[in-house]
Amino acid sequence: MSDPLTGMPDRYLHKMFQIDTNRINARGGLENMNQLEQWHENGVINIQMAEPSLGEAFQGNNKARRAKAAGYIYSITYADTPEERAALSSIEQILFPNGATEQNQKNDVEIVFNARKYGRILVTNDGGSKTQPGGILGNADRLRDTMDVSVISDAQAVEIVRRAIEKRDQMARYVSEKRNVPLPEWVGKD
Repeated sequence: MSDPLTGMPDRYLHKMFQIDTNRINARGGLENMNQLEQWHENGVINIQMAEPSLGEAFQGNNKARRAKAAGYIYSITYADTPEERAALSSIEQILFPNGATEQNQKNDVEIVFNARKYGRILVTNDGGSKTQPGGILGNADRLRDTMDVSVISDAQAVEIVRRAIEKRDQMARYVSEKRNVPLPEWVGKD
């Protein structure tokens, strides 16, 4: 979006992310999550959680993790149409071909479903590695191709946002020069 009078782009990039439980970053030790959180606080992007992630974060005695999770808006898994129930089933088949038998597995299915339903990019560290080849990240291509849901790592999210910031700032400089309007104070600072 942009200012209708000047054409100046907004600071907000219209990028909406949903973080998995493993990206809550309660201790602030995840560098990429620190960057994403800063952009969220500055109004550059939006970060939310899904209800199952919030529930997982509230388990145990980790007060910092609970407090951090409580600071996010969260989506609720509400699958009442036949299409939504079919989507939940399809996601489960992709992630767990033998069925989701444990609560954490069922939560993973709902977390992916929420990202799909509410049009969020899911940021996770679940799978896609040598030690855990499956999981959510390990099935990112299938989830994208069959369920139209984007699943990425926090490092990938940072790169996506950086590229979008570069384009936004280039447009802001162009508009400033061509229309002789002041450059927003955030250009070059995000």
